[in-house]
Amino acid sequence: MELDELRKKIDVVDVKLLELLDKRASLVKQVGRLKSKTGRDFYVPHREKKIITGLLERYKGHLPPEAVESIFREIVHSCRSLETRLKVAYFGPEATFTHQAALKNFGSAVDYIPVKLISDVFTEVEKNRADYGVVPIENSTEGIVNHTLDMFMESDLVICAEISLPIEHCLLALSEDIKDIKKIYSHYQPLGQCRNWIEENLPGIPIEETSSTSEAARKASKEKGTAAIASKAAAVLYNLEVVVRGIEDSRENYTRFLAVGRNNPQRSGQDKTSIMVSLKDKVGALHELWFPLRNTR
Repeated sequence: MELDELRKKIDVVDVKLLELLDKRASLVKQVGRLKSKTGRDFYVPHREKKIITGLLERYKGHLPPEAVESIFREIVHSCRSLETRLKVAYFGPEATFTHQAALKNFGSAVDYIPVKLISDVFTEVEKNRADYGVVPIENSTEGIVNHTLDMFMESDLVICAEISLPIEHCLLALSEDIKDIKKIYSHYQPLGQCRNWIEENLPGIPIEETSSTSEAARKASKEKGTAAIASKAAAVLYNLEVVVRGIEDSRENYTRFLAVGRNNPQRSGQDKTSIMVSLKDKVGALHELWFPLRNTR
């Protein structure tokens, strides 16, 4: 076929796709009206996951699976906004990894509320200023985020969804030359995840902890001779150069995030149960906990 003929065929397919998208949107609006009448939650995480997983299992075409997942995630999220527009608080500011996890789970058609502290995320949801919140819970390198665990001890909020995000840390600066760097800013978690790289490539350079990776990038954007360890999204937001990509010590560097809300989500049959307990620091404490749990099976 000639190029013009192929392009005309693509145009026809695009129109059909648009018609099907609008048909899907119409059906979702009907679902939204039914949910309003019956008082059901508009955000149903297991249903959204089932849609994406089912489509990926069926698809055997030319696009890579991650592209198909990305496309349909945005379709599902955008259609959900026709039912209601959610408000989601997250441990910010913009361009942090928690922000990226929130976008992955809820999509762009959401009103996002960045807050300064993990405790503020819980407060926004508890006081009905946000429908859901997103917080970090565990990194594969640095372990548990203790502040999040502490909040669960104090709050009645429940876990609604879990998001796993591969973490790529970048060295960002105004200059592309690593020799110009005289100081490093970052959050304590990324600093721990990049400890070996820093010691090998920037030994002796002063390091200052910040409240977030985005705050580190903001500071680096204002000061020559400084760098931030943050995400590529932060580089775009603050007009910084990516000096080095992928400086995390472990190539299998993932962080788990939790979406928290006020109501228990509908059970899917494939749910994960999290148990948190507080123990006195003494010999045999774990055995005393495990023994009664084992006998309840």
